[in-house]
Amino acid sequence: MALTNKSMYAILGILNISPSTGYDIKKYSDKVLSGFWNENFGHIYPTLKRLLKEEMIEIISTEKDKKVLYGITEKGKEELKTWLIADTVQQPVRSEFMLKLLFSSNQPVEKIIQMMKNYKEIYVENRMKYLKMQAELEQGIKEVAEERCFFLNAVLRRGILSSEAVIQWCDETIEELEM
Repeated sequence: MALTNKSMYAILGILNISPSTGYDIKKYSDKVLSGFWNENFGHIYPTLKRLLKEEMIEIISTEKDKKVLYGITEKGKEELKTWLIADTVQQPVRSEFMLKLLFSSNQPVEKIIQMMKNYKEIYVENRMKYLKMQAELEQGIKEVAEERCFFLNAVLRRGILSSEAVIQWCDETIEELEM
């Protein structure tokens, strides 16, 4: 079974919230989706072109500095709705870190511990980012409609809890390696 390009659904979801430029889509992806989804300009612009061709989005306006503002069409909203209610296909996880750790038994323990500490730091930073976003959400973010707050908070809580679990696992693993 071929994997469907899910970038189109991320973009349709963002455009369903608000008309956006390609740059706006990238900014939203980096700020809100970054803990669980990645979109880059190499995905965004070809996908926008395809969605235009398939009439799921439309150009709302072209600004004088050549920025194009895109909006979702009814066809795009229907496609997004169909995808949202469909069963989710579990995708295989690929982690270079876990692959390296698995094959590190003959590496110096100090190197493995440093690798673990570096990995842990990523999750400490992620947790702080999620907590900051959660605090901003609790204070009210004008760009986030009230009916979306619950869902954004649910995603943030998952990120916070997942980060805390990885941090705990790193601490336990480092402790065992230091014995």
